[in-house]
Amino acid sequence: MKENNSKKDTEAKDKLISVKPKLKIKGFNKENIGIIALTKEDLQIRQRITRLLSTPFYNDLSENHKILVSKITNGYQNTLEGKELEEDQYILSEHELVEFENIHDWEVFRYLVYRYKYNMYPKLKIVDEYPPCVQIEPVSMCNFKCVFCYQSDKSFSNKSSGHMGYMELDLFKKVVDELEGNVESITLASRGEPTLHKQLGEMLDYMRGKFLAVKINSNASLLTDKLIHTILSSDIQTMAFSIDAADKELYEKLRVNGKFERTLRNVERFNEIREKEYPNSRLTTRISGVKVNEDQDVQKMVDLWAPYADIIAFTNYTPWESSYENPINDVSIPCTELWRRLFVWWDGKVNPCDYDYKSLLSKWSASKTPISEIWNSDYYKMLRTKHLNDERKELEPCKKCMSA
Repeated sequence: MKENNSKKDTEAKDKLISVKPKLKIKGFNKENIGIIALTKEDLQIRQRITRLLSTPFYNDLSENHKILVSKITNGYQNTLEGKELEEDQYILSEHELVEFENIHDWEVFRYLVYRYKYNMYPKLKIVDEYPPCVQIEPVSMCNFKCVFCYQSDKSFSNKSSGHMGYMELDLFKKVVDELEGNVESITLASRGEPTLHKQLGEMLDYMRGKFLAVKINSNASLLTDKLIHTILSSDIQTMAFSIDAADKELYEKLRVNGKFERTLRNVERFNEIREKEYPNSRLTTRISGVKVNEDQDVQKMVDLWAPYADIIAFTNYTPWESSYENPINDVSIPCTELWRRLFVWWDGKVNPCDYDYKSLLSKWSASKTPISEIWNSDYYKMLRTKHLNDERKELEPCKKCMSA
């Protein structure tokens, strides 16, 4: 009987997830992103940057950071002259244009440096003292069991698995204390739903003023007026709601345990409170789904969700739900996550990625070892070298992952 049920579940999932990627490039495909907020053209962005080059905001930068800013200003110059960008040049694009609109002048160069490191260090294979981004997991549990997520793996999500728990506030503060001034991008999310943590408000209060780019990923199902005010009164930059469909039937098939009407109502309420009581909020709201089949249409998403979001997009699908069962593949491109970010789980365990949601690659705890030491450790260097030398097949579960 169990075998029959398992077979039916697999067949149902295969119908829902028709995308079968052989290689996943990080980020959003351009055809799967809709930007609602107005943004400035390249010339105007360059003019703003140029105007600020004569201010203390620029003069107070380190020499290294001035060099990174020059990579961006030169990139804009080439773009405006119709030339191709050089290998180490960069200009802002897509959702960055919305974020750039929302930052103060005194934050502009911090933002440019952060985005350069986030996008270009993985490409150029540069390792700094700290990763460009750190994801901190307040809680590993989730009230949803989405078909494309590791939460659907019962050997992981069962309470008896040892993987479920809540981060203690003291550990959170310890991690934040080290990252302040060294990392700009902090995402509160990973394997679980962050709004399940009863001390999320205290976490946001403790982070206030310490980072330029704080983001929360949430399924929006647990939002209350009190929690909405907690989020909007903080200084986070991005609120990302994980929503994959514009209709009830598809949404509830993908987001198991989710209720479409409740999610829609909560997002509407979030936007209502934001507009009425926080009219000067610089928060960017994103509706971000996972593209798993052709029934998902970004234009339909825009039609429904545009009144409540600045950005609507589908991220590329990776079969996280079966990381350890996926077949060994032929991907030879190094995974950029090894140069972009690391993850701190609820119990302090530090992991290079969340495809490895059971932490087979982890050798460290943030409660015992500084993040900078982990990021520059011999083991981390070994992982990067294996990827660079086309030896992913020697690493579990890298050999089964198609991310690059």
